[in-house]
Amino acid sequence: QVQLVESGGGLVQAGGSLGLSCAASGRTFSRAAMGWFRQAPGKEREFVAAISWSSGNTYYADSVKGRFTISKDNAKNSVYLQMINLKPEDTAVYYCAADLTPSNYFRARAYDYWGQGTQVTVSS
Repeated sequence: QVQLVESGGGLVQAGGSLGLSCAASGRTFSRAAMGWFRQAPGKEREFVAAISWSSGNTYYADSVKGRFTISKDNAKNSVYLQMINLKPEDTAVYYCAADLTPSNYFRARAYDYWGQGTQVTVSS
């Protein structure tokens, strides 16, 4: 059974930085796409970033390009999201997701497994 466990959320002032981690277990992720999504109150879940486990190719939402960096550690079966220059509009619950047969990195419905989410709050 696949498990994704996020950690690292918290409260930060605008302009600050935070790092999120996602520890994956239960399956082989060598061909998976790993994504980060976020959901703010009253809004739909939206794509933030994704990475191909096999190629290392990365993908970002326009709103976070240049500020967020997704990376992975094969040995630790973990994916990370480093966030800098945070803005109040980045406030949301952030979710890690895995798509074991990648089809569309940007669509939440394409992902098979989800973590429980971690809150990120950016104060102005």
